[in-house]
Amino acid sequence: MIRLQNAEHRYNAQTVINLPEIELNEGESLLILGQSGSGKSTLLNVLGGLLRPSSGVLTIGDTEIYSLSESARDAFRGRHIGIIFQTNHLVDSLSVRDNLRLAQYLSGLKQDDRKIDAVLSDLDLTEKKNSGVNELSEGQKQRVGIARAVINEPKVILADEPTSSLDDVRCEQVVNLLKQQASAHNATLIVSTHDQRVKNHFKNLINLDQLTISD
Repeated sequence: MIRLQNAEHRYNAQTVINLPEIELNEGESLLILGQSGSGKSTLLNVLGGLLRPSSGVLTIGDTEIYSLSESARDAFRGRHIGIIFQTNHLVDSLSVRDNLRLAQYLSGLKQDDRKIDAVLSDLDLTEKKNSGVNELSEGQKQRVGIARAVINEPKVILADEPTSSLDDVRCEQVVNLLKQQASAHNATLIVSTHDQRVKNHFKNLINLDQLTISD
């Protein structure tokens, strides 16, 4: 389903990040663990189609992502990759439901309120669907970010530091929500974090603190 092969990224002539080999099937999950500077952001951006590596091949399904034009890659990402950013980039002027409608529209999909309502129900956000983003708590915003990531039933879900600012109870809840949503859509889930508390939730783990970085 998702395969990264022979990849590295050069930020300049001296700094080279060797990216690990990754191969995951539908419904499988992976934890990418590492401290700041270990290459987590680079790897997640490469996997999300946001950063072309200096060398290597990323394949999702039957599509070699970086062989696509930039516009085609953007369209593919919108339809097949759901990204949960560390900072939720929600549109403050829109309601919760309209933020999800916008995600469907930008991906070229029909705006489907039934699907939106179903996802919001799964994430216990039904009563907030007509609320403005500024009316939400931080935990609710985070759940809307998850809803936006899964609304188009992506093949791959990527989560960037989803638990770093949470207490133990909320950390557990968010990880379980991510795994539940990935399972519901048979999506491949990749979580990138420095949060050691998350380790026990994943069988597959890559520790980027052991990644080779040359400088």
